[in-house]
Amino acid sequence: MLKRISIFLSIIFLVFFISSNAICEDINIRLLYVNDFHGFAEEQRSDFTGSMVGGASYLAGMIDRLRQDRPSLLLSAGDMIQGSNWANLFQGKSVIELMNCMGFDAMAVGNHEFDFGVDVLKERMKEASFPFLGANIIGLEGVKPFIIKELKGVRIAIIGLATEETPIYTHPDNVRGLIFQSPLDTAERYIKDLKDKVDVIIILSHLGFHNDMVLAQKVGDIDVIVGGHSHTKIEKPALIGKTIILQAWEHGKVLGVLDLTLRDGAIKDFNGYLLDIRPTGKTKNKDVAEIVKKYQKKIRGLVRQRIGETESDLDGVNGVKRETNFGDLITDIIRERTQSDVAIINGGSIKMDIGRGAITMGQIYNALPFNNYIVAIKMKGKDIIEALRHGTSIKENNQGRFPQVSGIAFSFSRDNTGEATIREATLKGKPIEAEREYIVATIDFLMAGGDGYKVFGGHINSHNVVYQEPGKWVRDLVVDYLKTKKKINPVVDGRITEIR
Repeated sequence: MLKRISIFLSIIFLVFFISSNAICEDINIRLLYVNDFHGFAEEQRSDFTGSMVGGASYLAGMIDRLRQDRPSLLLSAGDMIQGSNWANLFQGKSVIELMNCMGFDAMAVGNHEFDFGVDVLKERMKEASFPFLGANIIGLEGVKPFIIKELKGVRIAIIGLATEETPIYTHPDNVRGLIFQSPLDTAERYIKDLKDKVDVIIILSHLGFHNDMVLAQKVGDIDVIVGGHSHTKIEKPALIGKTIILQAWEHGKVLGVLDLTLRDGAIKDFNGYLLDIRPTGKTKNKDVAEIVKKYQKKIRGLVRQRIGETESDLDGVNGVKRETNFGDLITDIIRERTQSDVAIINGGSIKMDIGRGAITMGQIYNALPFNNYIVAIKMKGKDIIEALRHGTSIKENNQGRFPQVSGIAFSFSRDNTGEATIREATLKGKPIEAEREYIVATIDFLMAGGDGYKVFGGHINSHNVVYQEPGKWVRDLVVDYLKTKKKINPVVDGRITEIR
């Protein structure tokens, strides 16, 4: 009898021991992530080293290898389908085909997903084999607030959030009728409903690194934020409380990796890092390479067409913080075309530099990727001053609203909050008069209030419009100008002066 009891107790102990080990067994999963890809499927030359970086086929090859180690999710934090010729000339269709081949699990909706309009975005969503996530976007058919994925028994909720400022980071007409709710309130609402139903909560965010940190500070129960929008290169994960914050720079130059170890449905340990993507060796995914090549062939004749020559480097990327010779050139072209007194554009509309030498159509299309046309209206001098004040009032670096101008010269200073004061503004050497009317040319993006330029949106009506050319994009005006001039040598001539 005692022997039977002993055997029975031994069996009970063995079952308990095995069950306890099973419960306490560590589970290893992996998150792979990119953000702000902007259609850069082709390899690029590094601004820092001059060597070649990126390339979607090499990015995909890296993803393939990392998936072999452990169960993985592949995520995008938005701004995927617009930016480069390879994407823009097909309105992002090429990027969706690429992402389908690479096996993305989910994507946040970025502000630049709207740049071709809502109807085109809906088509892209229909073509995708993965969901577009935007829990705080109201009115966009096809977008999902969240999904739940399961890896090795671990239930993972992925909630998408778009920036509230999408209506000023794309053309306002592109999002007409849509509502972008507070990311904080939206996150709290969905997390409250999901936290008892899943083991891990991921926010797939297109809010920018600063706003991701605020989100982590103010909203509890977020395990991981995979972010985008600010193009931040987070080498090692940032940690706010227990929330892990990630972002993988831009343009597919790196791949983000986060390895998670879970026990009893909770994160026990993590290790995050970025892997450089370099187009070397036999590391590429051949299927992705074929997709890249297919669309390259379609655009090759256009982008390689030589349209002129520049004797100086054209500075485009610094236009978000100071006057540049490229900004001067473009605004001069706009002012000449419209015969206006003043031309103002946002520096963020110029996306790339062009080195001295021959200029191709592709370089201009890459540098000016947005479908913007020019509009000229009558404005009072005081409203021009307000536009300049708004454009130079910058609280964070590299905001796209910084003005590039033609026809005027002005100086400004900023206080310690970043608010600007216009110290002097002149036209042909004479001060701009507050109540005098001037003809001001800009782009339809700013005219509709883009980048927060409300002063333009408040002044357009049938009586004060002097010029508009909706059938001609700014980049095509620049192409026409270069074809006519053949050779240019623009210089910065002191139109904008910051007083420190």
